[in-house]
Amino acid sequence: PLMNTNYLIRKTHRWLGVLIGIQFLAWTIGGLYFSWSDMDEVHGDYEKKAAPLLPVSALSASPIEALENLRRTEGVTRLSDLRLVPILGRLYWQIGYLKDGEKKTRLADALSGFLRAPLTEAEAKEVARNGYAGPGAIVSVEYLTEANAHHEYRENPLPAYAIAFDDDRHTTVYVAAELGTIQKFRNRPWRRFDFLWMLHTMDFSSRDNIGNWLLRAFSVFGLATVCSGFLLFFVSRKKGRG
Repeated sequence: PLMNTNYLIRKTHRWLGVLIGIQFLAWTIGGLYFSWSDMDEVHGDYEKKAAPLLPVSALSASPIEALENLRRTEGVTRLSDLRLVPILGRLYWQIGYLKDGEKKTRLADALSGFLRAPLTEAEAKEVARNGYAGPGAIVSVEYLTEANAHHEYRENPLPAYAIAFDDDRHTTVYVAAELGTIQKFRNRPWRRFDFLWMLHTMDFSSRDNIGNWLLRAFSVFGLATVCSGFLLFFVSRKKGRG
């Protein structure tokens, strides 16, 4: 019976080790990368230029004028947010509202109160250049109307321009067309981090659900592997003493 128990524990331990060994390796590599990474570099913070300070004279229209224009043209009566943002040397009211259950944003000139159209590609490129502090030049522009769960711009405002630079880090600056502002910097360190984080959380869609069943199952398997190893150690000691 002792031989059978010993064999069963060894076999269980071996197959559990095979099952979770690759995932344990991914957790270890990911943990090492996370602990040794500079998060400012991953987020591209040092590539961002500080927004320029604009004179008070750049603001003369109250948001009431802009909101009245929006109510008259779009029939909007309720807002979700209201911000004052600098875009290409001018101040704009960034007005968020709901229409037909969908979140929308319009820009209104802070001098006149007039509503303006979303950014053109040429304007988005200039916004990206003004906000990017790196050495690269623009090599491509892509207009995004959708981004799936695996896209590096997932869960961010659309439509947006993905403006790629030819620096060593392969930086892409994402400018939201309706908001008129830069939303995200993405680069090679961030992409590596995102891939390893996906393996770490075992959430292969949204990346951030650390309560998914696959992760829970492998955590239990990992605990079982460790416990079977301890049990095997003590069973082998008893057998050796006998």
